[in-house]
Amino acid sequence: MDAATPARIAPLAARVLALAVLAPLAAWSSAAGASAPGQGQPCRGTIYLTFDTGSQSQAGLIATVLKRQGVKATFFLANEKTVNGDYSLDPAWAGYWRDRVAEGHAFGSHTFDHTYYVRDAAHGKIAVKPQFGPQAGRVQEWTAQQYCAELQRVGRRFEELTGQRLDPFWRAPGGKTSARTLAAGQACGYRHAAWATPAGFSGDELPVELASNAQLLRRALDGLRDGDIFMAHMGIWSRKDPWAPANLEPLIEGLKQKGYCFATLREHPDYRQ
Repeated sequence: MDAATPARIAPLAARVLALAVLAPLAAWSSAAGASAPGQGQPCRGTIYLTFDTGSQSQAGLIATVLKRQGVKATFFLANEKTVNGDYSLDPAWAGYWRDRVAEGHAFGSHTFDHTYYVRDAAHGKIAVKPQFGPQAGRVQEWTAQQYCAELQRVGRRFEELTGQRLDPFWRAPGGKTSARTLAAGQACGYRHAAWATPAGFSGDELPVELASNAQLLRRALDGLRDGDIFMAHMGIWSRKDPWAPANLEPLIEGLKQKGYCFATLREHPDYRQ
């Protein structure tokens, strides 16, 4: 999301989204008193933490918390503008991504220019709107092959930066897909990885006035179940109180207390090769 996003979001739409995400909120009591699985003891289940690129304001914190907690996650990469004034797949970020590769995380495509699906167009084409790049903000009509090429651009850049190939999954910006985009991704070897349950959406894009970090944390801890994919961003321009500093480590620790373990999408039954 870019810095101008809040001005483009109608307050009513934001409120409706917040109500849909936060209702119902159950009391957060189930995490207390539970024990994490000991060595050799089976997990109650597995949660798959995933992070989409964004402003990258929380990139360092996310890396530190994951390393401290011994948790492996999956990162979905787009070439987004960062708080440093550069872009998340610029050479300046090569060291960051190489370190995450060395730590054993997984990596998927988030479209190179953070390109939103708009609608299905005539003659089998796909209407899209890139958020970044030379065509930013302009609706275009792409063939399936052009859409596939957009996914593959991330893989080429990632390999240039890290020497590592991208994993064979992708995530659409905003989670917006159609049968055509899913088929285009599948045709070039990428399977779409969304968050299947409401609890899998961190809510870190919502206005803090409508969704506090405490509410979002309680909702995730109460709602996540074995096999769920959880999605958060590596920084959101518009949110006044960032999600990750307040919630990431308590979320991981709370889920561990409930007996959950963590893995990358490489181990997920729907995405493992």
